[in-house]
Amino acid sequence: MVNKKQVRWSLKHLQYVKIWQLVILLILSGFISATFLRLNNIGMVERRSAVLAADNIGDARAIENRLYDLQRYVSAHMNADLGKGVFLESTYNNDRNKLVAAAANDINPNGNIYEKAQTVCAPQFSHYSFAYTQCTLNELSKYQSSGNLASSVKLSPNTYVYNFASPLWSPDFAGWSVVIFVVILIMILVRITGVVILKLLLRQHRNNI
Repeated sequence: MVNKKQVRWSLKHLQYVKIWQLVILLILSGFISATFLRLNNIGMVERRSAVLAADNIGDARAIENRLYDLQRYVSAHMNADLGKGVFLESTYNNDRNKLVAAAANDINPNGNIYEKAQTVCAPQFSHYSFAYTQCTLNELSKYQSSGNLASSVKLSPNTYVYNFASPLWSPDFAGWSVVIFVVILIMILVRITGVVILKLLLRQHRNNI
């Protein structure tokens, strides 16, 4: 048998905390959580940009240090995922062009054909890029002994891609604000569920009288 007084007492005390109050707290905590999560993402973007800047300069030591900073930050902050990772495009292009130059001079008896190709391609591009490399290969292929040059230069772009895992939750401002948001959400659900159950018990008690 349901204790009517006890149910009413529980319902009364449960209704002390208004749902609208909890909803306001939920909205505020959600805004704070979103802000901190956004700041975590911005921190990742800044460090990724620093890696790319070092890559453009071509400073191997700076690239290594910036990659370490990026790895340490991403691994310690939620919502700092790198997506497809960071590609050291300039380093890749420089290394590939060095291999192209070396291969061109090794397999062709016409002298420094790479230098000849540069005189054609260099004025068309301001820096090393995939398009510059392709232009160089096209020029080198004009020499009879360079027909298989492209296939002889094997350098995988995947080895120049760096990616680090971001945790699902981290004990920082973003992480704890998300915890508070979830706790408030659970409180709202418990509050609504509790009121509904207690009212059903009271209705059942009346029907049994």
